[in-house]
This record gives sequence, C-alpha cells and structure tokens, in this order.
Amino acid sequence: MKLRQLGNTDMYVSPVAMGCWPIAGVTSVDVTEQNSLSTLQAAFDAGVNFFDTAYIYGYEGESERLIAAALGGHRDQIILATKCGLHWGPDRQQARDARPETIFRECDESLRRLRTDRIDLYYLHASDPMVPVADSAGALLELQQSGKIRAVGVSNFSSLVEYEIFHSVCPITAVQPPYNMLQREIEADLLPWCRMHGISAVVYWPLMKGFLAGKLQRSHVWDPRDGRQKYPVFVGEEWDKTHDFVDRIRVIANEAGLTVAQLVIAWTIRQAGITAALCGAKRPDQIRETAFAMNAYVTDDQFARCWEAIEQRGPVATRPAVMPMQGQNQGIGVRS
Repeated sequence: MKLRQLGNTDMYVSPVAMGCWPIAGVTSVDVTEQNSLSTLQAAFDAGVNFFDTAYIYGYEGESERLIAAALGGHRDQIILATKCGLHWGPDRQQARDARPETIFRECDESLRRLRTDRIDLYYLHASDPMVPVADSAGALLELQQSGKIRAVGVSNFSSLVEYEIFHSVCPITAVQPPYNMLQREIEADLLPWCRMHGISAVVYWPLMKGFLAGKLQRSHVWDPRDGRQKYPVFVGEEWDKTHDFVDRIRVIANEAGLTVAQLVIAWTIRQAGITAALCGAKRPDQIRETAFAMNAYVTDDQFARCWEAIEQRGPVATRPAVMPMQGQNQGIGVRS
C-alpha cells in the first residue's frame, strides 16, 4: 500500500480511511464502546492512518472521545479529520451554524475531546444559508493561521460556486462528497475542478450505506431504528435492481478472490481524483475487510466488467426521500 498526498500538503493518508460516524451509535444499532475501541485499533493495525469524525458524531461528542481513547498513543502516526458547522439541537434535530464564533468554539471543543493540540484536516460540514460562505471560510483560515488546524476541507456544498467562493478566501485541501459505483454525480464537475486545483476528494458512502458490501439479503427485514430504509434505493424496484447489480459484481469479486466490499472499495480508490474512501465500521471485522482493499489485485478486465455492470444498473438517487438523522449528509433543521 502506498500512502497518498492530501491535497498539496505534507500529509500522506491511507487510501482507505475509517469513517467514525457508526461508532457514535446515533443511527447504527448494536454499538458498544468496547467494539468501537477495538474497531479503531483494528483499523490502525490494518494500515489505516486516516480517521474521520465530526463535532456532530454523537450526541455528546462520543466519536471524538473514542478516537482519543483508542488512538491517543498513536497521535503522531495518524491523520485526524473532524468537522464543524453542524450540531444537535435540544430536540436532537440537526442544526446548521457556520458563524465564525461558532466555528471557533466547536474547534476548541473538538480539540479537547480529541485530546490533541491540532486538527490535521478541519472541514466545514455543511454551508449555512444564514452565513455567507466567505465568512465561514475566513474563520477556518484564521484557525489555520493560528496553528489549531493544519488544513481545511469542505463537505456537502450544494454547488460548485460555493466551493469556488470558499477556495478564493481559504484554500481548500480536501472535499468530502458522496461517491460510489452507482452514485457518481461528482464526476461531472466537482472532481475535474478538484484535479485542476490540486484538491483531494475524500469520499463517503463508497459502499452505499452498506448495500454494496453485498451482505444484505433480498429478504432483509429492517430494524425500525435503521435509517437506511428512508432511501429510495433500499425499497421496492430499486432494491431489486441493485441486488441484481450486486449479484453481477459478486461473480467478479469471487474470481479476484475478494469479497464484494473489497472489490467495490478497490474500484473506488482506483478512480481518477479519489484520494481516499471513507469506510464506516462499528466492529473490527468490518474495517479489516475494507482495509484489505488497499492491497487487492484486480485485473483490467475485471474492472472493465465492473463498468459494464455499472452501466447496466444505471445511477441511483443520492438523497433520501426523507432526510435521515445521520452525520454525513446535507444537514437539516434550523439554528438553535
């Protein structure tokens, strides 16, 4: 495995990063503190050096605290990313607040929870319609100049114009959009723009919220607490069409000696402009499986057949019919 440069910085990251939303236990079921700590350690042991969390990952900052507990002794060997601009309101609804004063406060709170003196990559989690993008960018630039953060990222902007405005005030090192075999909207404009400016794309949902891991059965019965059923792709005709797709790529994965998840991640991190794929996990076996994709061997012919299956399936909707309570999305609610 070869580490990849993060933007134009002197930081190098593993092409599989651990997404630390599941260990917060907000929408994931059967999450335990011991499993979460073991999962973080397993990721590090498997060669993952890039850990992604956020201020809002956990009602009380659980994700950041777990990272500090599990990986504090490896601080100089890992790249820590966290985010600001989204928080939980008193009614446990998500709210946006990207005012400079809020960004400064949330940064200090994240530093305390992570038990560190600097954040390697600090994202604006989502833009705030009540705050000019340039004002939020200015606050992050000030944090970078102060040494509290090393690099700046943005996530979930709704248009390329927002990225351009932000970048004109505060240089962007990384963006964090959704991307996977079946949700490839960023290939049209965002990825080319990032390549033009030397910006890394660190993508979430590479396994499409677990669907492309190949472990959901057609007969799956949803736990009422599982937010995935709010997405159109997890119900009705779309559910069946995507299972047909998974069946096709499973054949290719078997030929390559890989699991479906490993093939999907290997495909994702091979795409032009993709620096890293965020793989969420709440158990050690999950991150060990996806981390293996960093060293997986897949032939050009097998990748070509993956593309054939992708074209046959066609794209799926990125956004849910009803916005779920979850960390890596556009954010909902109003300022509280």
